[in-house]
Amino acid sequence: MSQVPWRDGRDGMYGWIWRHLPGNAWVKALISLLLVLAVVYVLFQYVFPWAEPLLPFNDVTVDNQ
Repeated sequence: MSQVPWRDGRDGMYGWIWRHLPGNAWVKALISLLLVLAVVYVLFQYVFPWAEPLLPFNDVTVDNQ
C-alpha cells in the first residue's frame, strides 16, 4: 500500500471538490476562493460568537496584587 494518496487512485477530499466544481481551472479557483471566504464569514459571524461564552478565556488565575 502506498503512503501517497494519489498513487493508488485516491486524491482525498480536496481532489473530490476540485473535480466536482464546474468550469476550467480559473473558474474553479475563483469558486474555491469564494467558498473559502464564505466559510470564514460564517465562522466569524455565527460560529465563533456562539462558541465564545463556552470557552474559558476569561477564567484567569492571576490576581491584581
